[in-house]
Amino acid sequence: MAAALSALLPHAAAVRLAPRGRAVAARLLCAAAAGDASPPSPAPRRLALYTKPGCCLCDGLKEKLHAAVLLAGTPYSLASLELQERDITTDPEWERLYQYEIPVLAKVLPDGTEEILPRLSPRLSVELIQKKVASVFDQ
Repeated sequence: MAAALSALLPHAAAVRLAPRGRAVAARLLCAAAAGDASPPSPAPRRLALYTKPGCCLCDGLKEKLHAAVLLAGTPYSLASLELQERDITTDPEWERLYQYEIPVLAKVLPDGTEEILPRLSPRLSVELIQKKVASVFDQ
């Protein structure tokens, strides 16, 4: 693998790769050999938060989700997460579906459909919310 990297990237420094790093390097080598040197872009990580004005539970979860996205230095980084806040009072269908359930958190799948996630307790710490949200995308 090191020889292949050296051949493709002659000025690269020698690096010892962890098992996961080897897999990434192998994908990069295949892409480079095919003429595409850019690493594969990960699928976007998107969540939808259904809420409405005046909902204190919604406001609390919204604050903790924003804090979880900004929280750095943990293995559960949400830096690339896109959080879409959706006011159920702006869409009759959302209001019909979620008026008694908000706040509702949903994972937005690549095809645009949504997977409703289990309710997060307002008592959870920001760190635990970050871990739970990150685990949704690791499945």
